[in-house]
Amino acid sequence: MTRRVFLWCVPALALANSRGQNFPGESVTFPDEATENEVQRLTSLSSSCYLPPSWNHVASSKGAFLLYTSDRTGSLQAYRLDLRSGNSRLLTEANNLNRETLLLQPDEKSFSYFDGPSLRFTNLGNLREREIHRANEPVRGLTVSEDSQYAAFIEGQSLMLASVRGPATVVVSVTADAEIPLIRPKRAGIVYRRGNESLWLCSFDGTEHRRLKTSVDSIGMFQWSPDGRSILYLAGRELREHVPDSNTDQLIAKSTPLAAFDRNPDASVFLGASQSKASPYLILLLRVTKREFALCEHRASDPAQVNPVFAPSSQRIYFQSDREGVMAIYSMAVDKLVEKTET
Repeated sequence: MTRRVFLWCVPALALANSRGQNFPGESVTFPDEATENEVQRLTSLSSSCYLPPSWNHVASSKGAFLLYTSDRTGSLQAYRLDLRSGNSRLLTEANNLNRETLLLQPDEKSFSYFDGPSLRFTNLGNLREREIHRANEPVRGLTVSEDSQYAAFIEGQSLMLASVRGPATVVVSVTADAEIPLIRPKRAGIVYRRGNESLWLCSFDGTEHRRLKTSVDSIGMFQWSPDGRSILYLAGRELREHVPDSNTDQLIAKSTPLAAFDRNPDASVFLGASQSKASPYLILLLRVTKREFALCEHRASDPAQVNPVFAPSSQRIYFQSDREGVMAIYSMAVDKLVEKTET
């Protein structure tokens, strides 16, 4: 390559990797070997791609797009995947994007993430962004309130609450193993987990900070119910429900041992990733009948990283797996098994 040609190519390469650029669709459809159900791989195997945590907002309510991260340009960045065309739009130019903090805001017009110490809110349309908070210590987790006015995260050994209208404040001090702070729907509260042993709840102002009286001492993945009344959580071979206001804890259903799960928008159906190496299935569990259905094999090297997610309509699921050697995002229709939910 001559020097003149090289210099001519540099601006083009920079432009190709700049925010707002589009990348063509990469989807491939194939039958699952175990169930023969049709599975669609949405991203190629030329780069690693990851879904945001399933307890956060991932896919749009109209089924138009979802957010994900990929290292296709040489560094981990956020993308908008158009579910109709398959095209991906580059959304960020982050220096150190924390993929566990990427989320779609409830209004679906913006998204949030941590770029190193910087908490950023970004408009999906024009990609204008603003810094909401700059952390002084490493952060873990991120969730936002239903009105998008507050964001909760753990910074060092402090549970933090950031407001779009003012500085972030320390809610309570937490232990070094505290993780996954989730804002309570429809109420000013935050739940988080200490290690794998206990769930703790407090209000936005730090009062009523207490350990929840769950029936077991080993807590797996957890989520709020849609109405914020209860916490749904994994405990070995059980899916359980805890109601903080009444301190009651009950069994939802016995299940295949699950490493991760999601609930659909009305919590009538659950989607889980089996821990079994012999039967590495994605499982549908119906709440009413307590019956399980094997959808397909996820075959991930670490089932906890499968990150299963329901579409808001409950008619499709998404998950990630390194089943083909590289972490990629997959999708599958479940409209014949699950009733449509309002979006």
